[in-house]
Amino acid sequence: MSAAIVTGGAAGIGRAVAESLLAAGTEVVSLDLRPGDLRHPRLHHVTVDLADTGATAEAAAAIARTHAPTTVIHNAGVIRPAPLPEVKLEDLGALVNLHLAAAVLLTQACLPAMKAAGYGRVVLVSSRAVLGLPTRTAYSATKAGMLGMARTWALELAPLGVTVNVVAPGPIRTANFHSVVPEGSPQVERIAQGIPVKRLGEAADVARAVMFFAAPEAGFVTGQVLYVCGGTSVGSLTL
Repeated sequence: MSAAIVTGGAAGIGRAVAESLLAAGTEVVSLDLRPGDLRHPRLHHVTVDLADTGATAEAAAAIARTHAPTTVIHNAGVIRPAPLPEVKLEDLGALVNLHLAAAVLLTQACLPAMKAAGYGRVVLVSSRAVLGLPTRTAYSATKAGMLGMARTWALELAPLGVTVNVVAPGPIRTANFHSVVPEGSPQVERIAQGIPVKRLGEAADVARAVMFFAAPEAGFVTGQVLYVCGGTSVGSLTL
């Protein structure tokens, strides 16, 4: 039975991805700050702070030994918004660890199993914010870093049968979104009306895109970025 790592699997997009993988018959290891309430015989919870590189490396090594995952879905993310004059370097460093270093450590740990299988899928969940968004210095910079890593890894790992792709969502109705835009506030509807499709995205919208890249049949697609953003990556100019 194949196994997959899903970071941030306790809630939101990560939970939707975990549910989709479980429905497809995959064994899932969810890494999060807390286990959440999703339960399944093939679901394993690992409590870890992915911004702590030492703890992440330890968890990655243990998971690689016990489950030998050939799929890595790195979804965990934190926004930490601030205008440029208020950006804190400690926030930038924490998001480098969470968004970039964790992806490196988890993928490195899983590479031996991928090489042995001649197969692997890596999907990094970035953000539409990589195209620019006020107050997102640390978030957009580190999420943009995922695009460069994915394109580089796609070239390096293609001969091994491993594909690497990126899903860039936004804005999606999750706790992360509502940590910045309060649920029920007039701003929610204003944002929705500014999206070309006139609604916020749902976690399931993103999970479907992740599952496309993670599918065994998607072996001829690598190094790509798919925006799941209701058209906001194209532009929303109203004339």
